Amino acid sequence: MTTMATILRTSKTIAVVGLSDKPDRPAYQVAEYMQRAGYTIIPVHPTATTVLGEKVYRTLQEIPVSIDIVDVFRASKDVPEVVDDAIAAHVHVLWLQLDIRHEDAEAKATAAGITVITDHCLKIVHRDLHE
Repeated sequence: MTTMATILRTSKTIAVVGLSDKPDRPAYQVAEYMQRAGYTIIPVHPTATTVLGEKVYRTLQEIPVSIDIVDVFRASKDVPEVVDDAIAAHVHVLWLQLDIRHEDAEAKATAAGITVITDHCLKIVHRDLHE
């Protein structure tokens, strides 16, 4: 938990890949919680325009500010594409939510110098650290 605690303590900006404007979805609920906790949320989604009051970007590379964490809410099969985008965007932390795994993509991200957290919910980890 120490690495995750350090990441959360030193991070301010979270790009959420797969964040739609549907409040019943886990991605929305996690992003909303993290936004209330003081983090800047940047939605990444192919069709939405605004989520949680924030402009939506199509890719990580389009985001004009530095990204501390990329929180991934996509199917495991989509992780390689997200990793390629994260490498091109010079991201430092890739956070794969619960049940999202792709060993080859995770290894590629790690080899590119990205810290990879897998199979942990950002909201749960943050909440557990602050209880």
